[in-house]
Amino acid sequence: MLKIVMKDGTVINSNEEEGRRALRHTASHILAQAVKRLYPNAKLAIGPAIDNGFYYDFDVVEPFTMDTLEKIEVEMRKIVKEDLRLERSVVSRKEALKIMEDKGEIYKIELINDLPEGEELVFFKQGDFIELCAGPHVLSTLKVKAFKLLSVAGAYFRGNEKNKMLQRIYGTAFARKSELDEYLNMLEEAKKRDHRKLGKELKLFALMDEGPGFPFFLPNGVVLKNKLIEYWREIHKKAGYVEIETPMILNKELWETSGHWSHFKENMYTVSIDDEEFAIKPMNCPGGMLVYKSETHSYRDLPIRAGELGKVHRHELSGALHGLMRVRAFTQDDAHIFMRPEQIKDEIKGVVRLIDEVYGRFGFKYKVEFSTRPENSMGSDEEWKLAESSLIGALEEMNMDFKINEGDGAFYGPKIDFHLEDSIGREWQCGTIQLDLQLPQRFDLKYIGSDGEKHRPIVIHRVIFGSIERFIGILIEHFEGKFPTWLSPVQVKILPISELYNNYAEVVKNKLERSNIRVSLDCRAEKIGYKVREARIERLPYIIVIGEKEQNSESISLRSRKNGDEGNCSLEAFISRITQEIDGKILDN
Repeated sequence: MLKIVMKDGTVINSNEEEGRRALRHTASHILAQAVKRLYPNAKLAIGPAIDNGFYYDFDVVEPFTMDTLEKIEVEMRKIVKEDLRLERSVVSRKEALKIMEDKGEIYKIELINDLPEGEELVFFKQGDFIELCAGPHVLSTLKVKAFKLLSVAGAYFRGNEKNKMLQRIYGTAFARKSELDEYLNMLEEAKKRDHRKLGKELKLFALMDEGPGFPFFLPNGVVLKNKLIEYWREIHKKAGYVEIETPMILNKELWETSGHWSHFKENMYTVSIDDEEFAIKPMNCPGGMLVYKSETHSYRDLPIRAGELGKVHRHELSGALHGLMRVRAFTQDDAHIFMRPEQIKDEIKGVVRLIDEVYGRFGFKYKVEFSTRPENSMGSDEEWKLAESSLIGALEEMNMDFKINEGDGAFYGPKIDFHLEDSIGREWQCGTIQLDLQLPQRFDLKYIGSDGEKHRPIVIHRVIFGSIERFIGILIEHFEGKFPTWLSPVQVKILPISELYNNYAEVVKNKLERSNIRVSLDCRAEKIGYKVREARIERLPYIIVIGEKEQNSESISLRSRKNGDEGNCSLEAFISRITQEIDGKILDN
């Protein structure tokens, strides 16, 4: 275990997670110290530990390059070997400002001035370098041995596009070199699986300058997206959901009622219609509330499980856009469950089972986190006690392992988050279950109880895919483009050896299509070896080769992604095999 200096100055033995964050936080300080040694005129901004690493933002005259990073790494290693102890001190606001004014650190001065009056100002010093920072850190720079600078990118100061663009250096650090090597190997594997690269190669989607953050889905991508949607509809129908659709554009008054106008307006696209202000929806929830409110409900009607595949739009900063993972327009697989208080636990269990079924279908492992009441929450103590005990009770009754995140719930209710683990060990936050105590009040939702009186329903918000576009990006990287047969845009490619066999190839194609199998036929006058290699690059589940032998025996020569060359077989046997694979949604890789 690593010893770390906590915010209050105490020194403790860390557990793995705490120690890793302290180590990475210290690495960010070492990075800043190295940059100041090499580039004394560089101005320091912010440098936190983050998931899987750390970063630091700098204001420099000449942009950093990958060659620059190598030079900085050398200096960082020198600082590590110097075994500089991290010394903590608490100073007054006046003293803190003087320290940073003497150093000309304009960004630090702004950060200090924006802190509330009376807030404790903590500095950590290592050798000749001093940094405004609350910690925690490891005791000495010597502890930071296994680190690597990974990339450099532009980033606005404090994430505000009105501020100056700074240079952000990303890096990572581990307690042991073996862990660092394992992580770097994973990054290399991730590069090969990059969904932007594979999405282009497999002709799934395109990113165009005419629509930054608004992806174009190509024919293959539309097939993939539609198969996911078909699956979503199939499992939700079985689980007792109805499907609704709400408008894309709704007026300002609605968003004021929901609270989004005051909390989320900077991320919303607005438009004026007939001299009235409207917004393109960033979320489906308010429309779902109106659907519920459109008719009177009895306690016998509840629970009502209403799903919606709703297209939403949110303004993301251009520097934050990333393929399908961070876009400005996406489809949320929302659902809102309207229920009585005594139904909460059973409905939570039902959603958890549904999420477990979906993630298992794609071969994902997952972790569960439960987030409790935040400081700025709305609602009474009694409401929160009911909500939190219901969610925790459901998880415990299902024997689910989960981590508690104290104070990390939404302002309107506690939540359960699901973090997927993909095939190379990366985690993605996708599914979430949120218990909402506020929108039913804001929209004055009611049902008639068994006593004939009006009562307030409780609402569950939940997504499973999260964003269908982002989920597709995750699937591309998880499967490395080698989708299970049921999802693959093209399931079989037929390759005649020469034009002499084109007619029989058409017969095979027609029979496959009549069995609802997605087929592509390559009749180009190319050598068969070339066509086979090209088809394999397309990562197709099956390739059928047609030549004289196959034509004369009315059979096929089959190659599968899983087994390679499988030799000759009857078309009927193959149709039976692939149909079972598709219908069973078998995870073949």
